[in-house]
Amino acid sequence: MTTLSTRQLGCSDLVIPEICLGTMTFGEQTGEADAHAQLDYALAQGVNFIDTAEMYAVPPRAETYGATETIVGNWLKRQQRDKIILATKVAGPARSLTWIRNGPLALDRANIRAAIEGSLRRLQTDYVDLYQLHWPERNQPMFGQWQFDPTAERGATPIREQLETLAELVREGKVRHVGVSNEHAWGLMEFVHLADELGLPRIISTQNAYHLLNRTFETGLTEIAHREQIGLLAYSPLAFGHLTGKYLADPAAAGRLTQWPFFGQRYTKPNVAPAIAAYVELARRHSLTPMQLALGFVRSRWFVSSTIIGASSLAQLHETLPATLTPLSAEILAAIDDTHLRYNNPAP
Repeated sequence: MTTLSTRQLGCSDLVIPEICLGTMTFGEQTGEADAHAQLDYALAQGVNFIDTAEMYAVPPRAETYGATETIVGNWLKRQQRDKIILATKVAGPARSLTWIRNGPLALDRANIRAAIEGSLRRLQTDYVDLYQLHWPERNQPMFGQWQFDPTAERGATPIREQLETLAELVREGKVRHVGVSNEHAWGLMEFVHLADELGLPRIISTQNAYHLLNRTFETGLTEIAHREQIGLLAYSPLAFGHLTGKYLADPAAAGRLTQWPFFGQRYTKPNVAPAIAAYVELARRHSLTPMQLALGFVRSRWFVSSTIIGASSLAQLHETLPATLTPLSAEILAAIDDTHLRYNNPAP
């Protein structure tokens, strides 16, 4: 297996491994014993970067709210804390999530502070290394939406207020660094501009979907990532299992999408199936599995600070972690680009 390397995250002094273990299955698909086995295995391979969120497990339910952080916390208390890089997130506005602070309507000071206190309690630690805003409060296209709709404008907590609250948490030692998630170009630049103007903490990362079927980050955001030193934490590198090719052969194959079909909404667009078929064929031509092609591609990108992989079982993690380290030749990368130009971002 290729040796795991480390990278500096954004403009910070935080050095992270190029693979991050995502944990959203913990407490739903994955029981605590298997989750702890995954964490132990990842750590033994050099993956000491763990990403979670107050909203997890996924899909979100009142019965499993906070379960993932609790499972991670029960593992974390047995570790040497300064050897673990721990990231979590505050849930953004979602009237449907009534069990999270009565349905969080804002990323205001009260909600952010309540969220971090709950996360620290469940994680059994007094600080997190990276605290992220899970999704923006303002109107913007998210989670499969691909067009900005100005008629959907709504009131939102000013980004300045959000940053000022995060600054309080940094000063209090509860948070080392701050980041965002599911952000777009305007949001990234507003966070950077206000931080520089007001002397507030700079965001060091954005956690966005990025994979062979969704390379929208490359349009506009890569320049910002480079010039403003913001790292991409790439989530969903296998597009919810689509890029393994298993649903091509058997649409009813076991997986998250068959267990919870609403997760597949992002992947019902016209060019998704032919794009997947093309990437599966490309992988086979080069004696790779589709998983190796998809995960190796994300890892190869210069702007990806860490690829977030998740697994529903330890056996699955044994497969996905090594596959992420698959080196891809210039020939394969060129062929991927050719396919991308034929099927441009079919699942944004």
